[in-house]
Amino acid sequence: MRIIPAIDIIDGKCVRLSKGDYDTKIIYNENPLEVAKSFEAHGIEYLHLVDLDGAKSSKIVNYKILEQIASQTTLKIDFGGGLKSDDDLRIAFESGANQITGGSIAVKNRAIFEKWISEYGSDKIILGADAKDEKIAVSGWLEESNEDLVPFIQDYQAKGIQYVICTDIAKDGMLQGPSFDLYEKILSEAKGIKLIASGGISTFDELPKLAELGCEGTIIGKAIYEGRITLKQLENYIIRK
Repeated sequence: MRIIPAIDIIDGKCVRLSKGDYDTKIIYNENPLEVAKSFEAHGIEYLHLVDLDGAKSSKIVNYKILEQIASQTTLKIDFGGGLKSDDDLRIAFESGANQITGGSIAVKNRAIFEKWISEYGSDKIILGADAKDEKIAVSGWLEESNEDLVPFIQDYQAKGIQYVICTDIAKDGMLQGPSFDLYEKILSEAKGIKLIASGGISTFDELPKLAELGCEGTIIGKAIYEGRITLKQLENYIIRK
């Protein structure tokens, strides 16, 4: 299972939210590049970079930080937050993203998201399936849609999607453990999907459990910043694999 630390950006700074609520913002570091380099120094190869300003303004905003991290580390970056147009996507890939994650766009403009899958290939486009009570949430989690989580994933799987990041919003940033039951359900019903678990991870012991379920990767945010999971533990886990 791939270990994918998260850096969320607001105003160029590394922050974390709880349950996607911008009013709960905590700034952990003024310098996201410094954070990314510390991940790299511990053998981590992947990074989940989220443009929270972009998610709010519905267009890419923090691409300069993406460019900085991509040009000064070897991390393979998946980038998301506010990607709504062909131009946004072009800027993200030109700035060094390996993959992009589309969430709201996959609900609100299926035609363009399906076009991206066919144009860029399913290894480059990740479906962001963020849910509250098994309903897909959109617009930086500020709105709930009528889309049911599992059928939504299955529908895009039929259109070629391989990678899905699923965040249970109720768990995100709460450090109360991930949604094991939900991930088990997705993996049993959307056979063959490469599921990346996100939200709620609070202790190192949860990682082997997610791997056992069959998750392809896991995104870890606040647990790292709050010192619940150390970079040394992650380094040892990666080496042991």
